[in-house]
Amino acid sequence: MKDAILGKKYELSVAFVGTARAQKLNVAYRKKTYVPNVLSFPLDDKTGEIYICPEIAYPEAKDFNLTKDGYIAFLFIHGLLHLKGHDHGATMEGLEQRYMKRFNIA
Repeated sequence: MKDAILGKKYELSVAFVGTARAQKLNVAYRKKTYVPNVLSFPLDDKTGEIYICPEIAYPEAKDFNLTKDGYIAFLFIHGLLHLKGHDHGATMEGLEQRYMKRFNIA
């Protein structure tokens, strides 16, 4: 997935974090107090980080008619698209759906 969206030379770190760490990152870097399901931080043009909080994500999976693993994969794609420079909106949603199909995520 990473190579398809960001390219083979992009260096990516991915971490699964608990609610306390996710909220701390959100407050520190985005000035938001809620606990996010995913955060993406580009460090430069070819390096970035994605943090996923399963404690928040797992209960949300049913709202999207996805398995827990499928929803984690969706959040990973979502984070990758942010690192690629996409913002929330119709274009990003279309790309998410395209990659979900491409990688057979349900």
